[in-house]
Amino acid sequence: MEFTAQAKYVRVSPQKARLVLDLIKGRRVEDALNVLAFTKKGIAPDVEKLLRSALENANYLSQEKGIDVDVDRLFVKNAIANEGPRMKRIRPAPMGRAYRYQRRMTHMHIALEEKSFATNGAGGATAETVAAAASAKKKAPPKKKAVAKKAPAKKSAKKKK
Repeated sequence: MEFTAQAKYVRVSPQKARLVLDLIKGRRVEDALNVLAFTKKGIAPDVEKLLRSALENANYLSQEKGIDVDVDRLFVKNAIANEGPRMKRIRPAPMGRAYRYQRRMTHMHIALEEKSFATNGAGGATAETVAAAASAKKKAPPKKKAVAKKAPAKKSAKKKK
């Protein structure tokens, strides 16, 4: 099951938001919150608020809908920053002219998912996963064909005088 949250029209460029979102992709929610707490980027508090919202969405679904969700096993599946609308602005320039510039906005989207562990009762990997891993290691990559060498160039006969 996937739990999502999104924030639209955030006043930061998507490039700056992606720097922070890339830090938390694939991490457990607890680790992601710790990373965001100590990140010095200005967008980090907004991303933390968004991550907490996705976590609360997971809690809500587990309580209200009767879905069994273990919050400790949630991880950040997806963290995306897309470009929103741009605000066009004008800055005064020399000799009565005007320069245009753009203020960028971001739409951020975070998806959480519960990590499933495929283990047997003893805590080790199942026989199927071990066999699949062993067969993957045995397959050798195809060998490259030998490149044919070129014959040396023939020397031209010396000119007779």
